Amino acid sequence: MVAYDDETSESLVEETARYSPEDAARLLEDIQSNGTVVEVLQGLNPGVAQNILDDLTDERRRAVLAAAPIQQRAQWVRNERYPEDTIGRLMEAPKSVFPPEQTVATTIELVRELVKTTFVTYGYVVDNAGRLLGIITMRDLLLSDRSAKLSDVMLRDPFFLHAALELPEAMKLVVRRHYPVYPVCEADGTLVGIVRGQAMFEEQAYEISAQAGRMVGVDKEERLSTSWSRSLRFRHPWLQLNLLTAFLAAAVVGAFQSTIDRIVILAVFLPVLAGQSGNTGCQALAVALRGLTLGELQPGTERTLIVKEAFLGLLNGVLVGVTAALGMFVAASMEHHPARFMLAAIVFIAMIGSCVISGIAGAFIPLALRKLGADPATASSIFLTTATDVVSMGLFLGLASALIT
Repeated sequence: MVAYDDETSESLVEETARYSPEDAARLLEDIQSNGTVVEVLQGLNPGVAQNILDDLTDERRRAVLAAAPIQQRAQWVRNERYPEDTIGRLMEAPKSVFPPEQTVATTIELVRELVKTTFVTYGYVVDNAGRLLGIITMRDLLLSDRSAKLSDVMLRDPFFLHAALELPEAMKLVVRRHYPVYPVCEADGTLVGIVRGQAMFEEQAYEISAQAGRMVGVDKEERLSTSWSRSLRFRHPWLQLNLLTAFLAAAVVGAFQSTIDRIVILAVFLPVLAGQSGNTGCQALAVALRGLTLGELQPGTERTLIVKEAFLGLLNGVLVGVTAALGMFVAASMEHHPARFMLAAIVFIAMIGSCVISGIAGAFIPLALRKLGADPATASSIFLTTATDVVSMGLFLGLASALIT
């Protein structure tokens, strides 16, 4: 890790953005000036900044918070109360907040001062209890009578996001609105922050980009800049799990060792069955994860998804089964095997069964992980590979043992 002492905050923002929150916190621990750390955090996506704050040592975090402007410090402390992956973690302090009885003329003068230090998109009108009453656009502010009260020109009942709302759910609500900034409120309507559309889409893009890695046990915090030691710590436990599941598949093959010894050609077609069923399952898994991510999979439609993937597995199994059976027939004929027709039939049946089960597993595994409260993508590929290998090899060798030997 490179140590910085007198780097400008602008260059540090770019440098810090390249690291995971834990690594970025280590980088900022080496910065002597708490004020510089504050400037760096303010230049990052609010969600990233909040995660970095969480990873600072307690002593340094207190020092950084003490060095931050009062409003920013209060916002960081407030955001810390919300779980990860919620809108509350992405909030910025709402600075253009006004009472409803304030006049347009007074508001314009205040906004003129605010824009010298803050990018202002909307004005937020709140009552004495801090509840959001309406929104003022800059256009309405400039074109309205200067003596009018904000309560007369504001847009009432504005759209807002709940601070406790999870990011995927929030994305569904804003996907057709495309506002640059959204007010964020508690359940009682109290304004607690604002969230920029850009920050939401950046966070969602990061989550989606990390999904492929989570499927095979790569932690979402791992970046290109992550040290080899941390990468090893992230990845190795899942590789141990994968090894254990591979032993399970190997045990299935071992149970039919005598059958393989008598019909050696079966060993040639084991990877064929495993590969085809694995691809079928991965296709179903990809569609299921996409539906969960985009919110397309509504409660009560899980059975429909599983039935569809089972049917697709059946159709694909029949089509590839014909080709695989033909391949087995040719290979067995070249060896002058007396049971070549039966071997071809076994491959055909095993391919159909494997693809059906793989399609079901590909749809079911992410649903089951979500039901258990885990990330649907977490190591889903590892679990799926185990299921498809066990089913395809077990079915193929089981049929051969029952029908030929």
